Amino acid sequence: MQATTTAPRPRRGERIMAAINRDPLTAPHRTRNDALLAAGLAALATLIALLGDERRTPDALGWVLLFAVQVPLVWRRSRPVLVLAAVAACAMPYHALDYNHVAPAPASYVAIYTVATTGRPLRTVLTGMGVVTLATSVMLTVNHHQGVELLRISGWIVAVLFFGVDVRYYRQYVAAIVERAERAERTREQEARRRVAEERLRIARDLHDLLAHSITLIGVQTSVAAHVLTADSGRLDRAAVAKALDDIAETCRTARGELRTTLEVLREQGGPDARGPLPGLHGVAHLAETARMSGAKVELSMRAGDVPPAVGAAVYRIVQEALTNAVRHAGPEPAVGVDLYAEDGALRLSVTDDGAGPDPGTSQGFGLVGMRERARSVGGTLDAGPRAGGGFEVTAVLPLEGTR
Repeated sequence: MQATTTAPRPRRGERIMAAINRDPLTAPHRTRNDALLAAGLAALATLIALLGDERRTPDALGWVLLFAVQVPLVWRRSRPVLVLAAVAACAMPYHALDYNHVAPAPASYVAIYTVATTGRPLRTVLTGMGVVTLATSVMLTVNHHQGVELLRISGWIVAVLFFGVDVRYYRQYVAAIVERAERAERTREQEARRRVAEERLRIARDLHDLLAHSITLIGVQTSVAAHVLTADSGRLDRAAVAKALDDIAETCRTARGELRTTLEVLREQGGPDARGPLPGLHGVAHLAETARMSGAKVELSMRAGDVPPAVGAAVYRIVQEALTNAVRHAGPEPAVGVDLYAEDGALRLSVTDDGAGPDPGTSQGFGLVGMRERARSVGGTLDAGPRAGGGFEVTAVLPLEGTR
């Protein structure tokens, strides 16, 4: 039987703070809760009217008006201004008949508070001025002494208004904090997805460059060994066969080492940023030597000092792919020139051959696309295409400043 887990129930303090911070216009069960609030205020008004001044105890009409003051509060959050107007319309006749003037006060304060927490400050100020003016006018008409007393205690109305405005601003502040936190979380998730996509693309490029280069060289070296074995069956050149097989073994060992370094990024203990040592300019000479073992006549010229690791890795992969294409497409024993030098704050690379280049009728694969992506990853540019005098040329310009 599968066990099920339930989220822990929030503590009472957390539920109270959540209710305070919640927007009153979007709170769940607001009509039901406001109906319960209206019933509680009606009970409180009844106690105040019965326990107050016996000479001003409401009669039948007074009780009807007093309870009518509480009823609109059921819809106070959906129509706050209309509810306040309805409360005032029922409270003014009640006060005019000189019943207990304290009994309807709690409901009136709740209606005023609701207007302040749900409306703009200008509307709140105008509403407060209107309520104070109307209530004072009515009380002065009924009883001059009560009117002066109401004007004196009108500070309570102002206090309720300011308290409502403060609560409104507090809720807006909390909502802004929550929105910023959610936006930051979304940004972190998007950044994480972007990093994962970039890492997958980097691994795909590395694997393509590594496997395409190694498999091409192994294919060429295997063809050499096969040619030696079948060229003259009566005279076997054991030294040539052994050299070809040694070259194949060396290529396999090199490919295996680079593949292990590339795939270390996928190991959990290495973390998402564990990339291992990046290839660099120091490996370009080995690439040229490997291409020579495959029959290419490689002339290497390097006039560059220390470069940022990212630029060195990009150069290594571009040269690797360019040499692979030359060995594969330029024909037997192609003459390949690799020229690498620093000039005007940039590393300039040129790889040329005298072959025919790839067949226009065949698929170009991802080699050229990968080289251009390598160059763009460090802010550089790359061009590749047939040369005017024959052959194929790859040129790249990789900036050295501002690249780590």
